[in-house]
Amino acid sequence: MKTIPTFILLVCGTLTLQAAKPNFVFLLGDDINRDSLGCYGNVDCPTPHIDKMAADGMKFNKAYTTVAMCAPFRQELYSGRTAWRTKAFLNHSHSLPETQSLPHYLKPLGYRVALTGKTHIGPQVSYPFEYLGGNPNSELLKKAKQFIGNCRKQDKPFCLIMASHDAHSPYTTGDRSQFDPAKLTIPPYWIDTPELRQALVPYYAEVNHFDQLAGSVRSYLDDSGLSENTIFFVCTEQGSAFPFAKWTCFDNGLHTGLVAYGPGIVPKGKVCDELFWLCDVAPTMLEAADGKIKKGFFDGRSQYANLTGKPTKVHDFVIGQFSNKGIHDNRERVYPIRCIRDGRYSFVWSPKHAEITSNISLSQALSLIKGETPKPIKSSKVFPAASWVRSAKGAPLDNPLIKKLHHRPEFALYDLENDPHELKNLAKDEEHKETLQRLRNQLFSWLENRGDADPVATEQAITKNRAAKPKKKKGAKK
Repeated sequence: MKTIPTFILLVCGTLTLQAAKPNFVFLLGDDINRDSLGCYGNVDCPTPHIDKMAADGMKFNKAYTTVAMCAPFRQELYSGRTAWRTKAFLNHSHSLPETQSLPHYLKPLGYRVALTGKTHIGPQVSYPFEYLGGNPNSELLKKAKQFIGNCRKQDKPFCLIMASHDAHSPYTTGDRSQFDPAKLTIPPYWIDTPELRQALVPYYAEVNHFDQLAGSVRSYLDDSGLSENTIFFVCTEQGSAFPFAKWTCFDNGLHTGLVAYGPGIVPKGKVCDELFWLCDVAPTMLEAADGKIKKGFFDGRSQYANLTGKPTKVHDFVIGQFSNKGIHDNRERVYPIRCIRDGRYSFVWSPKHAEITSNISLSQALSLIKGETPKPIKSSKVFPAASWVRSAKGAPLDNPLIKKLHHRPEFALYDLENDPHELKNLAKDEEHKETLQRLRNQLFSWLENRGDADPVATEQAITKNRAAKPKKKKGAKK
């Protein structure tokens, strides 16, 4: 049995006193762009606690989720399986009841496995966590301390998922006064409008608020003497509700910020440049806990070697997908997207490219393009795409960013090393013909092996496998 310390995950977390069984704490942010964190290059939004964790632990530069939607993301993370196995393709969908997850993997090894905060998973038989409740962040921290304290009294290792609602719209937390919209840096994948700048202020305030929670969790672990035997992960989930992020296969949607801290396990100041798939988390925890990994059981693979400072190539590529079904507008319209990344290049396939890709974040903009009067959106919602159309000179679709937002090409190829913002589609570039063909063949072969050679047919056949929406207080976050 490995004699390894506890793990604290900033996507979910857990701690343990037993040196033989590390604890896990996984703190998960909601709808946060990777590049909204200081350690990934942001200069406007203060995230000092996560940045310090990255400096004192490990930062993963190439961590990817399969899908940029809350429920599918979380079910992938907790099960170690992609949507092709769980069938949780759609927004607010459930997994197949035979799906297993972290409680099934870790409880037989003596762990208590709990979740506090946002759920968005199901059915309960597939995700039998100890559900602690908890919202807002202060309640998450309180629940976490109580749970960890009980585990220490029982001398049991633990895995704790802390799922914050920061920074999911509507934005209600954080200090907005520290941000001047006029001084914000607007990246080149967005169109600079006053509405966009104003919308970023409450979003950044929530990201900063999430960072404070991360700092509080770390302080508790350090002060309690748990850090040496705990791995603490902080994860940003999928991208924000701003354009080219959530509900897409663009890099801001699928590229996840992931930091790991645990001075007794995770080496200080290391950067992992190997591909990391979020379905790798479950088998990584299982290996760390000295559990057995059955070949072919997971879609992900253990990254324990990389986590402990032994650079190891685990994946040649990672796969991503998107389904328009289940999104608020055009709920039943099929618009699948599939993609593959090899660490440098991203190849994206949109089988229904002749149609407009539309969802709630684009609905007002789309109405304006059509010359219609857009339906009003609640002031709490943040969808600045309409301001882009209003600011456009001439025909809106003559602006390459507006056109890109509404009309996806059949094939897109981006060089993420030289074009991290995905501004130049190289699919028709003769110089990159071989790269495109290689990635296309790998993607198509992978999809065929999983019964998804025709994504349109796949999604037409998907039943409405949705989670029951819990009753929530007026104004509460989804």
